[in-house]
Amino acid sequence: MTATLEVAEGVGTIRLDRPPMNALDIATQDRLKELAEEATRRDDVRAVVIHGGEKVFAAGADIKEMQAMDHAAMVVRSGALQESFTAVARIPKPVVAAVTGYALGGGCELALCADFRIAADNAKLGQPEILLGLIPGAGGTQRLARLVGPSKAKDLIFTGRHVKADEALTMGLVDRVVPAAEVYEQAHAWAARLARGPAIALRAAKESVDAGLETDIDTGLAIERTWFAGLFATEDRERGMRSFVEEGPGKAKFV
Repeated sequence: MTATLEVAEGVGTIRLDRPPMNALDIATQDRLKELAEEATRRDDVRAVVIHGGEKVFAAGADIKEMQAMDHAAMVVRSGALQESFTAVARIPKPVVAAVTGYALGGGCELALCADFRIAADNAKLGQPEILLGLIPGAGGTQRLARLVGPSKAKDLIFTGRHVKADEALTMGLVDRVVPAAEVYEQAHAWAARLARGPAIALRAAKESVDAGLETDIDTGLAIERTWFAGLFATEDRERGMRSFVEEGPGKAKFV
């Protein structure tokens, strides 16, 4: 298998396993889609970590495989490529990317599908497709611009340059930089903390933010309002408010 899903403490770890650089070939792309859909379905998965291992997150697409494809082949394949990454982005649960080593091209695009990115202090991220005469094709032109803003996104996409962890943190491409040996541990801890939270409210929060960013403010407020009111029908809301009144904030145990 080029990727696996392991579950512990309510956290599902999607682990890339295609040595030596976790190149994202077609088989791995399709496997990512399968695992994202499995993580979405499974009730025992309440949060997700995406991890490439201790040395590298993912160094991009399999260039030899792509070189053999012509325009007609890529017209067919590009939709499936984007669908595999979109499946990760649409997991309705908190998702954190644990980024070690290189996260380039498709690897950077995969990290962009997460809600939160924890990077090793030796990580390098970038969108080097321009150096191949291409542009990012797995969501990079869209998700990167939405995350860091259009001018910073164009800098990375136009030049194809790599950025080290400290610059990635400054521009907002990653959210936390830690020693390389602690990346997975801290990512799992972040996910495990949220896995203990109210699952439906977390889904509501994620979908409200993500869907709201794609529309105008009035529509976004309507999305928020619908979810907000709907949560009053959940047992977690009853538990949370009762615990707050009787015990004080932050002590509720959700189902």
